Amino acid sequence: MKASVLHPSQCILGEGPIWHAERKCCYWVDIESGILFEYNWISRSTRTWTFDYQVTMVCPGQNNSLILGLNGGIGRFDPESEKLEYILNVETENQDIRCNDGACDSKGRLWIGSMHKEFKEDAASLYVIDKDLKINKVLDDLTISNGLAWSPDNSRLYFIDSPTRVVQSFLFREETGEIKFEKNVIEIPSELGIPDGMTIDQEGMLWIAHWGGYGIYRWNPYDGSLLDKIEIPAPYVTSCTFAGENLDHLVITTAKGDLNQADLARYPESGNTFWIKLEVKGFESNKCIF
Repeated sequence: MKASVLHPSQCILGEGPIWHAERKCCYWVDIESGILFEYNWISRSTRTWTFDYQVTMVCPGQNNSLILGLNGGIGRFDPESEKLEYILNVETENQDIRCNDGACDSKGRLWIGSMHKEFKEDAASLYVIDKDLKINKVLDDLTISNGLAWSPDNSRLYFIDSPTRVVQSFLFREETGEIKFEKNVIEIPSELGIPDGMTIDQEGMLWIAHWGGYGIYRWNPYDGSLLDKIEIPAPYVTSCTFAGENLDHLVITTAKGDLNQADLARYPESGNTFWIKLEVKGFESNKCIF
């Protein structure tokens, strides 16, 4: 399978695509440039906003707002009024640590990870934030906290700490948000790149972006087997989400920032945002409770 370009976004570090069902828009960010992209599924038009922050992730919020990862904290953004409100510091102890990937669970709690800007080992964490903006650190000693996905029955949380090349499964208590490590369910061979962002389809299979792997790979978390690959004409594939009114398109982000001039000439579509229609469907992005 091969994906085509949805938007020539030319991101330095494209990341965090999500589907906003109410707005019928797909959003993603360019972390390093501080840009938020909005692709309208109906009009096929694209809007952008640039902030004085590294914008690391985006989630649907209340009243058509968006929750953004901003450097080491989170903010609330209204695309209509274009008002940005910084609401919470997540990482307060070290200015060299920033937020990274994040997602909301079925109860609207925001799960957001971190990473050291110099990729120091064991410096990152995974947090969960509830409706009262109370922060709870649920995992520490991470390096690059990345992909998050919940099983279709919400009994498990799948999680990626990228340098480990492993997808971990945690038993998940939906009512309380508690997690307990279960096992490693997928191990990524080094020749396929490094696992980055991910999403899950209605059959319970994981679609994982492989940094350095030129594609999105579909993995079975029940037996660890590789099922399929979507080819992307860019080496650094960063994340993906199911989008569209039928949730049967996959939107895929990439990065160009780590490529030299020779690589950019060879892979000129690096940094663009791609899409492909699939036979399987995914789930709507959960809305943040605050």
